[in-house]
Amino acid sequence: MSTDVAATGSTAPPAALAGWAMFDWAGQPFYTLVQTFLFAPYFANVVVADPSQGQAAWGYAAAFAGAIVAIGSPILGAVADSGGRRKPWIALFGLMLVVGLCLLWFATPKLQGPMFFLVLAGYALAFAGAEFAAVFNNAIMPTLVRKDQLGRLSGIAWGLGYAGGLVSLALVAGFIVTDPSSGKTMLGMDPILSLDQASREGDRLVGPLCAAWFILFVIPFFLFVPDNRQVLHGGSESPIRDALKSLWATVRNLPKDDRNILWMLVARMLYADGLAAIFVFGGIYGASVFGWRTFDLGLFGIILAGTGAVGAVIGGLLDDRVGAKTVIVGSIVILLIGFFGILSVDKGSVLFGLPIAEKQPGSGAFSSLGEQVFLAFAILIGLVAAPVQAAGRSLLARLAPPERMTQYFGLFAFSGKATAFLAPLMIALVTTTTGSQRWGIATTALFLIGGLIFMLPVKEPQRA
Repeated sequence: MSTDVAATGSTAPPAALAGWAMFDWAGQPFYTLVQTFLFAPYFANVVVADPSQGQAAWGYAAAFAGAIVAIGSPILGAVADSGGRRKPWIALFGLMLVVGLCLLWFATPKLQGPMFFLVLAGYALAFAGAEFAAVFNNAIMPTLVRKDQLGRLSGIAWGLGYAGGLVSLALVAGFIVTDPSSGKTMLGMDPILSLDQASREGDRLVGPLCAAWFILFVIPFFLFVPDNRQVLHGGSESPIRDALKSLWATVRNLPKDDRNILWMLVARMLYADGLAAIFVFGGIYGASVFGWRTFDLGLFGIILAGTGAVGAVIGGLLDDRVGAKTVIVGSIVILLIGFFGILSVDKGSVLFGLPIAEKQPGSGAFSSLGEQVFLAFAILIGLVAAPVQAAGRSLLARLAPPERMTQYFGLFAFSGKATAFLAPLMIALVTTTTGSQRWGIATTALFLIGGLIFMLPVKEPQRA
């Protein structure tokens, strides 16, 4: 038997709930600062120098890391369920995240040779560490609250994560990272640290700062969140072999025993990968189209992180009221509208061909009509990005059997990464073939549409 308060009707102490939610706060800067708004555009435009080649290299690294996560997550989840505890695994993969982030320090401008591949390896290591840790963190959620509170807890945690990304971005862009042309931070002040601007130490410090942030703010999770599951395979001489047998039995029986979870996992496999691709490559695309520098990227990130935090809380409340499936379907539709909207923007046109004046060199942030249209559609994406992810987490927590929760969240991670290597790979290949960032990113729409189609037949459990 496992300790599952979602099933027994009790609720964990407030300190445990806050500690669990703080995990999202601790880990989010990797996604906000590294994957989206600061380091990824810096890598594509400065480390590699050519935006198309930089986008392709970043895509190949993300594809490699996604493949590792896709293969490893279900296996690790099954093994963890056989041994009970999840925190030791989270500590191990948190260490991977920290080491990978620290390696980003070596990403100097126009980097070549072995160090270039070391930086990409660091990104892949951090990516895998963050995603593997999330498998075990997600599996703890149903042991903390009742089933009718899962949407709320998931949404609040996701909102707290976006807030963590917002605060960390504001601090780094406002006080540390500088615009090379002015030597000033986003707030127009000298950086608080004496860093070499020629070697872009401010941009390179983003990775180590995210590592320090994670170490500091993950402490409440380890102090207050209970991890007292009982061993499910006690007495077995080969618990790992038994765990893998259990995983294989689950996967083999999904098509006939629980097609509901199968459709949900396939849908999540597609829409989550499409959303991840938007976040990984959206900032790169915007920086390339409008020539955004540190101030513009920082402000763009702050706006989206703020709207994401609001959307996460609203989505969590709607989840408990109208159901996770409704939230997911509605969010995907809005995502598609926002995605085609930002894709319709180019240097001299919006809405796929409507001519506009190009952004003038030296003009203020978001001063051109193209930037304003791009920002409006990006805000639309930001509002629903968190709800679609949080609702997926709460939906699986309602569908999965408690005694195999980590195993199912391993499959959940697999569903989010099984094609995660394919989405960046398609973007990289199409970008390389056509020489167009727009055509490369356009392939993301296929994943969102596929996710919507497979989510429609999913039946959510009726509420008590």
